[in-house]
Amino acid sequence: LICEVLKNPGTEVTLITRPRRFGKTLGMSMLAEFFDIEKDSRKIFQGLEISNHEKLCHAWQNQRPTVFLTFKNVDGLSFDSAYGQLKYEIGRLYDAYLLDGEHISDNERQIYERIRKQAAGEVEVTRSLQLLLQLMNKYYGKQAILLLDEYDVPLAKASSHGYYEQMLEVIKAMMTTALKDNAALCFSIVTGCLRISKESIFTGTNNFVLDTITDARLDEYFGFTQKDVDKILSDAGVTEYAGQVKEWYDGYHFGECDVYCPWDVMNYFQELQHNPDAKPASYWKNTSDNAVIRSFIDHAGSNIT
Repeated sequence: LICEVLKNPGTEVTLITRPRRFGKTLGMSMLAEFFDIEKDSRKIFQGLEISNHEKLCHAWQNQRPTVFLTFKNVDGLSFDSAYGQLKYEIGRLYDAYLLDGEHISDNERQIYERIRKQAAGEVEVTRSLQLLLQLMNKYYGKQAILLLDEYDVPLAKASSHGYYEQMLEVIKAMMTTALKDNAALCFSIVTGCLRISKESIFTGTNNFVLDTITDARLDEYFGFTQKDVDKILSDAGVTEYAGQVKEWYDGYHFGECDVYCPWDVMNYFQELQHNPDAKPASYWKNTSDNAVIRSFIDHAGSNIT
């Protein structure tokens, strides 16, 4: 995945959409560990395939200021509640990347502190990612990487609870200022379950690449391939269950690759450790609500049906 991300250095923003519980956050945290200049990930990646790419590792491993933010908890029954959660997540992010030094002006430091203490106004909140990337660029003298996970959660929740337009305005302003013509940005990876139209929140973003479940470029990196499952079955000593694992959980096709749902596979293997007679179950279906699907059914015409 790291090699694929770096194959197109001119790509500023890559949006990856996959179903929930398919390892998006795990993939993003791996990228953060690899790129973040504040970390030393040599032991973590030692002996793994990426370590064979010595030139790439020398040029990129722990060489860039990296911002990793998830929107998974930005939820609420009202706009005020959800916006409060957003301010909290941004404040925590600023806490994690506390910067100081002569490169930062007094005015920037004051804004930084207001955002960190969750006392900033809406304009400062919507520009908070842009500011953080610019400050990191100044501080480290290198363009920053932005990893944004579960980008669609605030808008999906807002759609369910009737404050979509208000949340759309905030998220659009945040995305546009961080991603469009930002000289401090090296590149950004964005993940989520849903594809929200580029025109809605990524307006004017240059060099934008979309990778969905129909695309082949990153098809094998989210979810388990047959090779992965065979290895897990062997390591767990349960190869006799291969047939029923395939029958129950090999139900996905991304790009040109057949894929297993990792959440189902791992939950079933955990059950087998305690009870060798355990029957497969649909673990995945109860991991989140289905409000988006229900909204389609509620308004179903002949085309939807």
